[in-house]
Amino acid sequence: MTAPLIAPSILSADFGHLARDIRTVAEGGADWIHVDVMDGRFVPNLTFGANVVAAARRACDRFVDVHLMVDQPEHYLETFAAAGAQSFTFHPEATRHPQRLLAAARALGMLAGLALNPGTPLADAEELIGDLDLLLIMTVSPGYSGQVYLPGSDDKIARARALLDRHRSPAHLEVDGGITTDTIGGAWRAGATVFVAGLSVFGAHDPVAAIRNLRRRCAVEV
Repeated sequence: MTAPLIAPSILSADFGHLARDIRTVAEGGADWIHVDVMDGRFVPNLTFGANVVAAARRACDRFVDVHLMVDQPEHYLETFAAAGAQSFTFHPEATRHPQRLLAAARALGMLAGLALNPGTPLADAEELIGDLDLLLIMTVSPGYSGQVYLPGSDDKIARARALLDRHRSPAHLEVDGGITTDTIGGAWRAGATVFVAGLSVFGAHDPVAAIRNLRRRCAVEV
């Protein structure tokens, strides 16, 4: 099994000191920096644009992972690529032609990702497995940070892992929502490889120690 990748979500960072917070976690062991983009329509919250992605790229040398919770994500593709997004993950319900968008993301040099809400079946991803570099399983209903990990998420992660393995897909299996030292072990055992952690990192007294503790929980759960 590959080593876990910890991806702190800047949705829980201090917006007044965003570059500082990004540098702190990047230098403190974060593997990826996760940027949640919300338009106030697909989900009931409004967050960042491409300028924040550009700021994250300037602040550190970590992989910048972008998750778009927006309607018609195709309208944002080139803007986010130009800003330096290194992955482009969207929801299949948000666009009419997800395969076309995945291919376009790859053509622009980004990892192509698909995100599944808690109520979205894995079947929505199965027909697109060959076009995926990343499959994101939402373990809360998207829209806000600090939510509690939903019961049954480990089972869906395990089924997603089986789906990827059955198709011999090398895609990352990412989880987002309610990731703490209490929940990361179960998600790791179920087969997830990338862990988005917001409040449990940026809300901690010591974010660097929080990242280390999350990684340790995976190590003891092997």
